Amino acid sequence: MVHHLAQTNSLVNTWVNELRNTEVQLDRMRFRKNMERIGEVTAYEISKTMPFNDVEINTPLGMYNGKALSHQPVIATIFRAGFPLFQGMLNYFDKADCAFIAAYRKHHADGTFNINQEYVTCPDITGRTLIIADPMLATGASLIMALDELFEYGQPAAVHVVVSIACTEGIDNLRKKYPEFTIWAADIDDELTAKGYIVPGLGDAGDLSFGSKLQF
Repeated sequence: MVHHLAQTNSLVNTWVNELRNTEVQLDRMRFRKNMERIGEVTAYEISKTMPFNDVEINTPLGMYNGKALSHQPVIATIFRAGFPLFQGMLNYFDKADCAFIAAYRKHHADGTFNINQEYVTCPDITGRTLIIADPMLATGASLIMALDELFEYGQPAAVHVVVSIACTEGIDNLRKKYPEFTIWAADIDDELTAKGYIVPGLGDAGDLSFGSKLQF
């Protein structure tokens, strides 16, 4: 299932507009905050799909019969661009366990690139809800590689992929490999450049959040 959040008029549309706007992008803090907001509202929506148990709560005046999550999710992200989106989800799932993946595109002189994945840390995800936050789903290559590695740490009960901007090609590639996963995209574009960048997209989410980097 694919949830396209911008198809329904809401504040998500405003945040996506600002993420894409080259003038607003000059304010790094606002760019990160808009990513964080998307993470927060998506965490709220995902919580509706998760199992809950009955609980009894002692209040100052008596007992209250409420509902509580049956288990805490595991939230994963890919260094470094994923941090603001991840933080938004962690703001809401504040007791969640976390997983981290270090991966990046290694570009070559001929314009091609390969994915280098150098570090993974993850708790046992067996029987739990796994949520992976990655701001851009372009070809899906790095995300699929990260998920393949995470499944070395157990078999989750459900997997949610959260992105700010997705490309239809990346969605198709991910669904071919993992058709049972749920994808949450703030917005969806249809075009990729020859170098695998989403058009119109928003540019390099990592650079816009944290500054440009040298490529060696």
